[in-house]
Order: sequence, then structure tokens, then C-alpha cells
Amino acid sequence: MSSAVRQRTLWEEGRRPGREVASLAVALLLTATVVDLVLSDGLGLFFDLAFVSLCVGAALAVRPRDFFLIGVLPPIAMAFVVLLLGVSDRGSIARADDGIAQAVIAGLSRHGIALALGYAACLGLLALRRSFVERHPR
Repeated sequence: MSSAVRQRTLWEEGRRPGREVASLAVALLLTATVVDLVLSDGLGLFFDLAFVSLCVGAALAVRPRDFFLIGVLPPIAMAFVVLLLGVSDRGSIARADDGIAQAVIAGLSRHGIALALGYAACLGLLALRRSFVERHPR
């Protein structure tokens, strides 16, 4: 009797609860923010690359029933970080004399490409995983 154990594909690997993945992603994004601010004057390329990477990682790590939570996470996480910086260190995302609302809008616009790429990658991977799960039920 041969028991052929099939290796799980990349699309089947994610089995972590959504809250766990979201909490870890936000914590890592805040860590990347601090590292980027220590290394430079303001948020830059390091933050953008970390953001996109975390979006991809979250989409691959989450279990299928929690896809929605991770699907809405990228814009909320980016807005959260930019809002925190708008309150605490406006000069890192905009001019130091800008108001909070203007600093948040400037921060989001300066990192809009990373937001669009990270969000598109996250949603695209979640859609691929959902399609795979529907075609290959366990």
C-alpha cells in the first residue's frame, strides 16, 4: 500500500490566522519605519520595499478563510504609519510646518507607488490562492 503524500504548493502553504498575520505585518512595518528613520532623514526606499514585501508575505501566510482581513490590510497599515508620523514627526513625511492632514496626504502621496504595488500584489496573490483552493479542495 503506497501512501503518496503530495507536497503542498505555495498557494496552499498559508495556514496562519488572519489576526496573527495582520499583527505581525503591522509590527514589522513599524519596525521597518523606525529602521528607515534611523538610517535616513525620512521615510524612503527601505520603507517602500519593506511595505511591498510585507504585503506579499501576508498574502502568502494567511489561511484562506481570513483572506478578507489581509485584503484590506495594506492601505490601512500604510495610513496608520503615516498618521503616526504625521502626529509625532511630520518632517519625516512632509514639511515640518505642515498641518497633520496635509502631512498625512503628502506622506501617502510620496509612498503611493509602494502602496499601489503592495496592494496589487496582495490582492493578486489572494485571488490566485482563492482560485487554487476552489479548484483543489482538500
